[in-house]
Amino acid sequence: MRIITIILLLFLISCKNEKPDKSVYDIWETYIESHSEFRNMEMPDYWHFHNNREDANRLAELILSGKKRAMSEPYSWYENGTMELDTIGAKHIIIDFDGKAQAIIEIKKIDTIPFNKISKDFAVLDMGTDIEPLRKWRKAHWDFFSTAMEQDGKKPTEEMLIVCEWFDTIWKKNSTNANKGYNK
Repeated sequence: MRIITIILLLFLISCKNEKPDKSVYDIWETYIESHSEFRNMEMPDYWHFHNNREDANRLAELILSGKKRAMSEPYSWYENGTMELDTIGAKHIIIDFDGKAQAIIEIKKIDTIPFNKISKDFAVLDMGTDIEPLRKWRKAHWDFFSTAMEQDGKKPTEEMLIVCEWFDTIWKKNSTNANKGYNK
């Protein structure tokens, strides 16, 4: 687990130190032009889901289509203080695997739920599908958590706490000005 935490930390640091694609600045700029109450807010973190192009881009598309409205990760990733839990109202800029801004999401609800108590309703929102969502959620997340935890000599359990976050997509790349180059 320590290795995964270090990798995640390095990824987040590299995102912070690496200059984002212009589209990240542009999507935030056009959002605050339309929502002046956030004018003085610092630009939120930007990141993509997953660690490969296919999954990162697929999940970004699910957000754009409105099918993905939740995310989850093991609570143990937060226990050592390396990562901070989100707060209600936190915003994130979701990028595709190439760093292009796709959407801005806002956290609406956060809860910790044991792995074996995740509901079908949550799985639908996290997986972006209503075809066997709980079975798919359990398999995909068990496999991912097993691989991640194995590197630290740990194993997932049915009772491990999962941080479940519900979000709304509050701005999409199509919501920005056509002259910024986002409309398809």
